[in-house]
Amino acid sequence: MFESPTDIKSRTQLADVCVTRLGIKLPAVVDTFDDATESAYSGWPDRLYVIDANGRIAYKSKPGPFGFKPADMESALRSLLPAPPGAPVVPAPSAPPAQ
Repeated sequence: MFESPTDIKSRTQLADVCVTRLGIKLPAVVDTFDDATESAYSGWPDRLYVIDANGRIAYKSKPGPFGFKPADMESALRSLLPAPPGAPVVPAPSAPPAQ
């Protein structure tokens, strides 16, 4: 949907679009134009996973970045983790089944 950036300015602008559309509240960083960080971590999937205590996939996102739904991943994590002591018992919203 977007052309590949040809300089650091256009790369930063594209990153701003992604951060805005995804509603990311955390600071975001942009790789150098030689893609040194991407090269170092190129084996990472472009999906987000939650693995349960038995080693099974409890949650798998759709392809990112626009397929990443942090709230769905949070629901999956909450369903697997015990509530902190003294926390009110609030049912987690249902997460979509792992694909």
